[in-house]
Amino acid sequence: MDTVVVTGASRGIGAAVAREYGAAGDRVVLCARSADALEAVADDVEDAGGEAVAQRADVRDEYDMERLMETAAREGGAIDAVFANAGVYHGAPGETPLADEAYSAFDEHLRVNGRGVFAAVSEAVPHLADDARVVIPSGGIAREAKAGFGSYAASKALAEALARQFAAELDQAVGVVDPGQVTSDLTNGMQGRDPADVAPMFRWAATAADDLDGNVLTLRDWKSATR
Repeated sequence: MDTVVVTGASRGIGAAVAREYGAAGDRVVLCARSADALEAVADDVEDAGGEAVAQRADVRDEYDMERLMETAAREGGAIDAVFANAGVYHGAPGETPLADEAYSAFDEHLRVNGRGVFAAVSEAVPHLADDARVVIPSGGIAREAKAGFGSYAASKALAEALARQFAAELDQAVGVVDPGQVTSDLTNGMQGRDPADVAPMFRWAATAADDLDGNVLTLRDWKSATR
């Protein structure tokens, strides 16, 4: 039984990844700011045959992340995988040009999507298994500027830069997974793949992908490796 930590696990990709590991019979330590939604996902994990440990936590708070990782290690020993999934997007995708954004939106994007990744990974480090993997979700806008995505795109670029730097400095593999457009609360009506359809891609990245460390794995990489 592996022990995995999923931040932002109350919805979207985070919830789907938690359920994916539950179906594999693993121990999932999951967190989010919404306690009720988090408990519902924890129930799904256990109904699928896994073990769930739900803890309300905010990735913006390093002490919350410290307690989360300590809980994971106490419940399941060394952590085998971390999915730094928590994210926010203030505004409608494609309609938030950088020059028009409020400072509050800019600050929140960087605090959750950037600093939140830093806090989650940093606090996990003392508890990681020797062969653990850290997976950070992202998208193409982090690498190729597209009008209207403003500081959200900048914050995802920061998350990818953090992944590369952690990969250069840690013994464990750290990398980015880009599943393409996925339907979630963050996309505000933009249609894409169901999170459940890409959850296996994230588990593949954390278990079997050969070149996660310091790289961006795409949907094409996953399909090519698993066909």
